[in-house]
Amino acid sequence: MACGSGCCSQPKSPQAIPSPPPENDTDSCCNGNVTSADSSSSGCEDGCCQNRVQDSHAVAKKDICCTENTVNTPQKDSGSTITFAGSSDELVPSCCEGKTSPCCDSTCIDRLALRECVAGNPITGVANCSRGRDYKPCDRHARNARDKYHARLEALGCICRRLLALGQESCCIPRHQALDKMCSSTRSHSVPTSVKSCTSADSCCAPAPTKPSIECSTTKQICADACCGDKKVPGTTEKVEELSDSVGLADLELGHSGKEHIILSISGMTCTGCETKLQRTLSTIPAITNLKTSLVLSRAEFDITRGTTSIENVMKHLERTTEFKCERITNQGSSLVLICPGSPGDIVKTEWPDGVTDIRVVDRKTIRVDFDAKIVGARDLLEKGWDRSIQLAPPRFDPTLDAGKKHVQHMGYMTILSILLTIPVLVLAWAPLPEKEIEYSSASLGLATVVQFVIAGPFYPKALKALIFSRVIEMDLLIVLSTSTAYIFSVVSFGYLVAGQPLSTGQFFETSTLLVTLIMVGRFVAAMARQKAVESISIRSLQTSTAIVVDKSGGEKEIDARLLQYSDVFKVLPESRIPTDGTVLSGSSEVNESMLTGESMPVEKRKNSSVIAGSINGSGTLIVRLIRIPGDNTISTIAQMVDEAKLSKPKVQEIADRVASYFVPFIITLCIITFSIWVGIGIAVRNQSGSEAVVQAITYAITVLIVSCPCAIGLAVPMVIVIATGVAAERGVIFKSNKGIELAYRTSHVVFDKTGTLTQGKLSVAREEFFDRLGSKQSLLLGLVNDSKHPVSVAVTAHLKSNGISATTISNAKTVIGKGVEGTFAGRMIRAGNSRWLGFESDPRVQSILSQGLTAFCFTVDNSLTAVFGLQDSLRSDALSTVSRLQKSGISAHILSGDDSGAVSTIATQLNIPHTNVRSRCTPSDKQAYVKLLLSNSSPRVGFQGGGEPVVMFCGDGTNDAVALAQATIGVHMNEGTDVAKSAADVVLMRPNLAGILTAIAVSKKSIHRIAFNFGWSFVYNLFAILLGAGAFVRARIPPEFAGLGELVSVLPVIAAGIALRWARI
Repeated sequence: MACGSGCCSQPKSPQAIPSPPPENDTDSCCNGNVTSADSSSSGCEDGCCQNRVQDSHAVAKKDICCTENTVNTPQKDSGSTITFAGSSDELVPSCCEGKTSPCCDSTCIDRLALRECVAGNPITGVANCSRGRDYKPCDRHARNARDKYHARLEALGCICRRLLALGQESCCIPRHQALDKMCSSTRSHSVPTSVKSCTSADSCCAPAPTKPSIECSTTKQICADACCGDKKVPGTTEKVEELSDSVGLADLELGHSGKEHIILSISGMTCTGCETKLQRTLSTIPAITNLKTSLVLSRAEFDITRGTTSIENVMKHLERTTEFKCERITNQGSSLVLICPGSPGDIVKTEWPDGVTDIRVVDRKTIRVDFDAKIVGARDLLEKGWDRSIQLAPPRFDPTLDAGKKHVQHMGYMTILSILLTIPVLVLAWAPLPEKEIEYSSASLGLATVVQFVIAGPFYPKALKALIFSRVIEMDLLIVLSTSTAYIFSVVSFGYLVAGQPLSTGQFFETSTLLVTLIMVGRFVAAMARQKAVESISIRSLQTSTAIVVDKSGGEKEIDARLLQYSDVFKVLPESRIPTDGTVLSGSSEVNESMLTGESMPVEKRKNSSVIAGSINGSGTLIVRLIRIPGDNTISTIAQMVDEAKLSKPKVQEIADRVASYFVPFIITLCIITFSIWVGIGIAVRNQSGSEAVVQAITYAITVLIVSCPCAIGLAVPMVIVIATGVAAERGVIFKSNKGIELAYRTSHVVFDKTGTLTQGKLSVAREEFFDRLGSKQSLLLGLVNDSKHPVSVAVTAHLKSNGISATTISNAKTVIGKGVEGTFAGRMIRAGNSRWLGFESDPRVQSILSQGLTAFCFTVDNSLTAVFGLQDSLRSDALSTVSRLQKSGISAHILSGDDSGAVSTIATQLNIPHTNVRSRCTPSDKQAYVKLLLSNSSPRVGFQGGGEPVVMFCGDGTNDAVALAQATIGVHMNEGTDVAKSAADVVLMRPNLAGILTAIAVSKKSIHRIAFNFGWSFVYNLFAILLGAGAFVRARIPPEFAGLGELVSVLPVIAAGIALRWARI
């Protein structure tokens, strides 16, 4: 069969791929009019069939796609002849040759959708696929293809290369078989003369064949068309997967990352070994990057490369290899949990409403619907989206905590069942009952078997899969070994009893059952304590559950707050919580925003004022227009930043994880040593028989296995970090990463920006002088600074407007960071900014303003000084107290500012900051250099005994502070500043005061102290518990049946230490 027409395989049957009539195939250059192999007219309209390779043995070029020019690239065939593919700057697939960029369009996506329909590929949500009937794809396949390829098409203008790299046929060439079926060793095929093989419904520009036949060599050399993939040396065995990986990386370098951020809620994690297993399992998947996990939050976050694997496959792999249960959490767009009549699967299979991006079955009655709130509102979706009655599920406390809550409930049920089964076994073993040993032992065997295989049964696959797939020896393995040893020994002893040869030790079914029960009790209490601790600091709990919607006619209706949608107007009653962010349309009131800003005084709200979700209205009634839906409001934004900090791991956590990973192998080794020693002692010292000595040694070994607990070591850090980030958030300090908590207590220098940080950033014009009496100059200045957000420009703008000046339109206005603004008017250069940039620093007219400690703002026209303004700012009310407390703690304070020397010196004098620590007229690079200098100075902090490198904290708010924020050890951002600065910071102060710096340092210090306590407790507990369990103290030991209490005793103090942060004085 000829190359370029689906080569290297037999033609599809006429029913395999429906081909539209030729007259309808307007975008195919080689359409159904081809009737002969020698036909020279193929209906080419875009030139993609020109400059085709005429050599029948030419090898395909690399599938680098779609550029307008080509290089003369020689290509060798099996006969060592050289041919050229044309001239270009970059090699392209043959399917895109000669085509202008972009070579693909939306019709290519339609053809790919039709291809999926024809192939019958299953997609969730497809009820009755048309299988390409009438040469059109069904709606779901069309939508799936758009979701899959549209972003790539928009970014690159071509999707051919990606398809070829994945071993699939291009959207611009005919279908072909898999690579391993491409060539036949003995047969040659002639060019097909029908549309079924030359062009198809999924070919937009299939090249016309030019030779009657092309033979595939016996060495299986790849053919010369792009459909056969990359050029290959005869005999090579390169895999398509390798090509896929390389091309995928190339696509990333071209700017299209193709990544999707995934959040999974994990149910079933009980200890740090589980988290290690989760990390190792996910890290083995090449498509996953930026992996973060949290035992406390029961969550995993990562980025996944689209096209290499699907999240569904990842979840299946994770559940199969770890026995965890996974559920995807939506962090983009909006979602609703709905109760549907009948089977939820029927809803998934039906046609989805517009705007719905995904539907997942939650349980037998409910589904989760993800949708784009800008396309369809939540209320419209619920009321009009389906032709059947669907109800909104009851609200949940915090959707991100659902997995942990379900896990606690499951643990509780299993613990109760274990207790109910264990109590009869204990009664039969310890109560003074009549002598019916076989009957009682039979009952104990039955109950113990249920406990061992129903209650403790899940431990077996978890432990074995962790060992096999993740190569992790975790706590579950210790439980399996210890409980199985006790159970199997008791079963053997029972067999001897039934046979009439009872062992002297008897059975101890009560040991295995009580052991399992106490382990379950310990895990249940620990899981419940972790869950309650996380819930206690959940920011999302501030979200109110209902809202009153006002329609256009003035009617009011109370609805679930989750059903709010864009363009809604809602009413806020007195003393009620505001449901979401909005702008006041009418009414006035005072709103308490202390839970988010920390300001104890209520804030007055009137028309056009902004209101924040979660704040509490005062005595007035407000009518508010929604600007952010509940899933994307201020509460959600803060909660996401807090969650990021909880998921990040400090360096001390890495040490704890490393210690915990070695702990279990060490305990197993110690258990073997203990067993051997006690066997020797029993035989040599106590003169016991071999069986008695072995039984005695088994009890000690079991105790050592169970009483030791690495969970306390693993929880020492994350438990404190989770509580600390929540406590700090309640006080208006958001740690974006754990680096702030880990290092803030060691702070040696705090560097402040002046304007907007130490000062309120609300400048006022104290003096102004115009040296040109023409009033038009004021209009020019207003037009120049009107759109600038810098505090100086804002102050000058407000001053001019208050004087009734109207702005003149300025051309090419732009901001010069750290200097000012500039533009042109009528061919004249207009500038406004600081005196140094404009060259008037020593001008007497400017000096007179600087001498008064004011900030000078100059205005020039064609480099001629036209006006100068003197501005003043006021200190924040808590600036002096904050700086004083830092200095008393041995922390040096510094000021860096781009302002003039006089204004900066005045502020430094008011704050008692030495002038050696003050720099004025700083550019962003000057600030960065100063921070670097502090970091290179190894002088220890006064009164700090920790030693080590200095820790520099920089606090700023503007875009010009972003570089210094990133350079400092800890970057602190005032939330009133710019988003650029916020992104570079490690800590965000939600409250408009500087006391948050002291809060951050205090939270860090308290957290480190509790982490140190937790490590100390873990060491002390395990040391004495193992010694007692191993029988090191001859007259004191822990009975094996009570060893299961070890986890409870070891973990609860660690959790309590973390929770105690909530009541610590910070």
